[in-house]
Amino acid sequence: MLAIVFKKNYIYTVRAGDTLYSIAHRFGSTIEAIERANHLFEPVTDPGLIFPGDVLVVPSLLETGKVTYIVKSGDTVSGIASRFSTFSDLVSGINNLENPNLIFVNQRLIVPVFIYKIQPGDTLSAISRRFGISLSNITKVNQGRPGYQESVIWPEFHLILPLPTSLNIVVWTPLPGTRVVNRQRIEGQARAFEANVLHQLRDTNGAIVSNERFTTADEGAPEYGNFNSTLPFDRTPTSNTGELWVYTRSAKDGSIQDLVKIKIYF
Repeated sequence: MLAIVFKKNYIYTVRAGDTLYSIAHRFGSTIEAIERANHLFEPVTDPGLIFPGDVLVVPSLLETGKVTYIVKSGDTVSGIASRFSTFSDLVSGINNLENPNLIFVNQRLIVPVFIYKIQPGDTLSAISRRFGISLSNITKVNQGRPGYQESVIWPEFHLILPLPTSLNIVVWTPLPGTRVVNRQRIEGQARAFEANVLHQLRDTNGAIVSNERFTTADEGAPEYGNFNSTLPFDRTPTSNTGELWVYTRSAKDGSIQDLVKIKIYF
């Protein structure tokens, strides 16, 4: 799976009085792991030096799971959604927020992103192409990180990558840029009429490798229910790359709605 990081990671904004030790202790990490994930070394900064306002990726050494954003003073759901190139409704829905206008400092919110550990020889443009994620969205989601710049990237730096989403759908598995096999498992969350979620798999030549099928989320609209399914191959791919389509269909005319396209490899 390339260098995707599946251990739990936190996105945390440094405050006055914070130290790397206190941050590491709070999130079950280590000073060394935080330094590596954010390249807190020369020439970016003196080793381990952080300032209020710095945005850090904090790798947990103890947990696995989705990336969690730690709410800071002044945050709003709409602002958080914009940073991560997604929608306020989706952020509220996947976190079961009763009142999206009421969030508080230190609140933990799941956000639709994943973490990629940069490898020697990587470039941002190559990463953008590999995962099918625009360079502008990559830059936006990594704003405020001391080790991030478009011109130079550092091996082992933990790059935040936004997931493709629609207003009503996020797909957690498979992740963009990963290899899909016959009967691949698919998982996500959706706000869907009668909880019906559809999917298909296409290769780059337009051949439908896995025909349209539907699955049912565990809750229907207005909730964001969890769904899971599999992708049986109905024909052999004719190319090495393709797209997973996850969507709903209009109850009125059957047209595709809320389409999420995820770049995958065969």
